Amino acid sequence: PAPNEREQVPIIISRLANLRVGIKILPDLTDTLYGQVRTAQVRGVPLIEVFPDILSPWERSLKRFLDIVVSLCVLVIGFPFLALIALAIRLDSKGPILYMQKRVGRGGQIFTLYKFRSMVQDAEAKTGPVWAGKNDPRITRVGRVLRKLHLDEIPQFINVLKGDMSLVGPRPERPSFVDEFRTAIPLYERRLNVKPGITGWAQVKHKYDESLTDVIDKLRYDLFYLENMSLALDLKIIFSTMGIVIRGRGH
Repeated sequence: PAPNEREQVPIIISRLANLRVGIKILPDLTDTLYGQVRTAQVRGVPLIEVFPDILSPWERSLKRFLDIVVSLCVLVIGFPFLALIALAIRLDSKGPILYMQKRVGRGGQIFTLYKFRSMVQDAEAKTGPVWAGKNDPRITRVGRVLRKLHLDEIPQFINVLKGDMSLVGPRPERPSFVDEFRTAIPLYERRLNVKPGITGWAQVKHKYDESLTDVIDKLRYDLFYLENMSLALDLKIIFSTMGIVIRGRGH
């Protein structure tokens, strides 16, 4: 297609992202040469399947089984440690121990995400939804440690048990941000075709979101994960995440 027609392709694909339709497009020569996409052939013509159903039914069942087992182990075995975290939060600052926030899940469904509170109470009362910075003054003393070690994310294993999330997948965003990203970023809707995760390929490959540019950069990693989902890749992401936690590379 002509250059101006090719610019319309991501927009069209984005509008079809949440529909159960098969889409195949002709790849650029550079994409196939450098292995950036996987192609299939129809009558000898190489085509990209845009939204392939990667996981088989048994793999999806096993992924869900692992989600449940790991979440139960973390929450039950780690309960004494979680109680200490809750006590530290209570002693450090006023406000609830858990922070609950609306997020967008699979298919655009809204759910309540749980985290240990790491900021002062009513941190966004005056500003509305904003990204947290590296030296954000709203973060409490205990909250800074929790974020550094990603311990504030532990209550999300409750979300995994409930089926709102998975261990591995694109990180869920707030509805206000998703509305903005849908308009500004072609193909962003594609992230909503799978359950969001506690961790993901974008989280181990890119830094914490601080701007729309970061979201655009991380979308490339999310799309790579969606096109290459496998239990082996999930395990690789989980072990990489454990390494990040051990090295204290949280934000």
